[in-house]
Amino acid sequence: MAGVTFALARPLAAPRARRRLDLTGWAFAGPATLVVVGLSLFPAVWAFFISRAKWNGVAPGVPVGWGNYQRLVQDPDLLAAARHTLLLTVLFVPASIILGIVVAIALNQKIRLIGFYRTCIFVPYVASAAATGILATFVFNPQFGAADEVLRRLGVPAQQFLESPSQALYVIVLIALWGEVGFTTVIYLAALQDIPRELVEAATMDGAGRWRVFRHVTLPELRPVTVFAAVWQTITAVQLFDLIYTTTRGGPLNSTQTIVYYIYELAFQTQRLGYGAAAAYLLFVVTLLLTLGIIWYSRRRGSEVF
Repeated sequence: MAGVTFALARPLAAPRARRRLDLTGWAFAGPATLVVVGLSLFPAVWAFFISRAKWNGVAPGVPVGWGNYQRLVQDPDLLAAARHTLLLTVLFVPASIILGIVVAIALNQKIRLIGFYRTCIFVPYVASAAATGILATFVFNPQFGAADEVLRRLGVPAQQFLESPSQALYVIVLIALWGEVGFTTVIYLAALQDIPRELVEAATMDGAGRWRVFRHVTLPELRPVTVFAAVWQTITAVQLFDLIYTTTRGGPLNSTQTIVYYIYELAFQTQRLGYGAAAAYLLFVVTLLLTLGIIWYSRRRGSEVF
């Protein structure tokens, strides 16, 4: 009789234990879930409703439907900011990937103090972009900056750098590369160390030189990492803000005004919150389409990573 009672109790105890485990898991994950929902999903939904209204943050909002989005298409300032963002992305993403591969290959060698060199490369990425931007304003200062001092010693005329409308955006790209190359270097270094040695040894035994091994063995093995790096760095470039804010604030003459900085000006300087929210949603759609386009192209080439 006791055996029958125990057999009947087991099916009842199993769901109870499973329910207890579920409750324990949600007790740990619940607070974090609420924070994510409260600080990301809820503001995103709220911003969408704001984007369909004319609102300055104080007076009651006036519904305008899709009027803000229609105005964005004809906004010359937004189009100029989009051109600046596109140029920054086109320069920054390939350069960060190429430099990451080159530096990773250099740091994958067995040399003395290799740990120290790897740390030096990664430190700029750990530093905040705000600190990087503030330091860069001193380095590229036309009056007393270290960059112009080096040019003078080389016999090259001093440059205006961040104060020149024709040079400022390229200097921003250079500063961004200094801060972000450490990230691509680390992920490529990890990928290089995961390449099977048998592939390299087989190619070498077949008579392939270093360049052919790199082209036909190393690069194909790095393709999934390259897709990930391209997506990540594209998002980083499109959403670049803090570096612009601490260096040029969109100047000189709006030559470094990116889309994100333009959204900041709309929402927090001119108090056009509805119009700024519409621009933010438009940026979200463009970023999503770019990401999906890169993933689709990579899958066509057989480099699935997502």
